[in-house]
Amino acid sequence: MKPRVTVITLGVDDLERAFHFYRAGLGLSTEGIIGAEFEYGAVAFFDLQPGLKLAIWPRSSLARDTGLALSAPSATEFTLGHNVASKEEVDAVMEQAGKAGAFIVKRAQDTFWGGYAGYFQDPDRHLWEVVWNPQLLPQD
Repeated sequence: MKPRVTVITLGVDDLERAFHFYRAGLGLSTEGIIGAEFEYGAVAFFDLQPGLKLAIWPRSSLARDTGLALSAPSATEFTLGHNVASKEEVDAVMEQAGKAGAFIVKRAQDTFWGGYAGYFQDPDRHLWEVVWNPQLLPQD
């Protein structure tokens, strides 16, 4: 398989709440909620970086589309890693997330592997790691 990940979709319990968190709270760019004219179609896409978008879609719609039973979410299934250029930027993003309504799971601190990171959960309990990794600095 040749990796071509272009969209990461998060199932959410409340589309409007999640939309507000990501757009107003974290400042992610979006054209808004689209597809509301279709039953189970409302979704929002946010620009992350060239070629990659974050989608939020109601969990019930995702379950219906896949044919899988709606199940309880688990915050420890995966994390979304947001890599930044400095420890100060980690602190700034964590503060912004907290002000936006995120639950701070673990305050930013030095890591055992030489970086600096913290964790927060969005309103639907998806786990984000905000990290400064001196071996994987962002290109911008």
